[in-house]
Amino acid sequence: MKIFITGGTGNIGQYVTKALSEAGHTCLVVTRTPGRVPGIGALPGVTELKGHISDFETLGAALQGCDAVIHIALGWGHEPLSMLENDTKVSAFLMEAAEKAGVGQFIYTSSTAAVGPMPCDTDENTLRKPDDLYGATKAATELYLLGFRQFYATQGGRGTPVKMRRNIIRPGYTFSNPAFEGGASQSDKRFFNIAKAVLTNEDMTFSKSDGTQFLSSGQIAQLYVKLAESDLNEEIIFALGRTFTTWGDIAQMALEMTPESTSKVVLTPEQWTPYRYKVDKMERLFGLSFDATEDLREHMRWNLDRARRALAGEELPGVTHEYSD
Repeated sequence: MKIFITGGTGNIGQYVTKALSEAGHTCLVVTRTPGRVPGIGALPGVTELKGHISDFETLGAALQGCDAVIHIALGWGHEPLSMLENDTKVSAFLMEAAEKAGVGQFIYTSSTAAVGPMPCDTDENTLRKPDDLYGATKAATELYLLGFRQFYATQGGRGTPVKMRRNIIRPGYTFSNPAFEGGASQSDKRFFNIAKAVLTNEDMTFSKSDGTQFLSSGQIAQLYVKLAESDLNEEIIFALGRTFTTWGDIAQMALEMTPESTSKVVLTPEQWTPYRYKVDKMERLFGLSFDATEDLREHMRWNLDRARRALAGEELPGVTHEYSD
């Protein structure tokens, strides 16, 4: 398949592009800065297209001849109208342009934030009740995608049915090392702060309940490939690990990797009910079930290396690729 990808050089996208290339697909990756990550452009079957996700003319033309769209890029904003303009409007354009271009499959990258704060055992059928603009934007775009079953011939009159399959992936907390030299990493500052504390023998304090169902970008990429190759339509799939890991657990990993450290992990007694998501749909549809423990260890090793270099006075290169706005 020829797959059109937005956000293909970012935290999740770099691994999705790599996984699709390894699976034998051709990828057209939209990026504002082609060549920024040489490893991506060097992948078999991957072509970079210079453009911005709001450059509708460029994107519309590039969709011609594509079999699928994987929309990962996030258009950011700080107010309701800017979020609508930069993300939901862009997504709605891509949906319509992809259908008109004859694209067979559209995969939208949403978020658990579309659901909002919910009790344990949240699944894909849980009511959407986002509690911030980011979640509201994701929820709104999900509804646009699912509601795009036909065009309108007249006001209130149904027109041409939509042929394009439309599916949604809802990632939770996703982390990664760069997939290539110069690649992106969305690494929570807490990883680096833990590494620094361990190396400087400082004690670390965490709540016993503070954690999540971590999933690495390399793992979630497998879901994108499976879904792109499927005939599914109008499915929503939570993409999280099956294992709940706390920040105290991660700090303990760092201590195990640094036996010379005298740091201690202190757990405070306050507790709350953490959000927990059911991930059995991903396993039922594709046989995918992930435990991110080993990837978390590798990510912690990466942060320990960066912290050592920083403490030695080395200026570290940036690895966080900014959102598009």
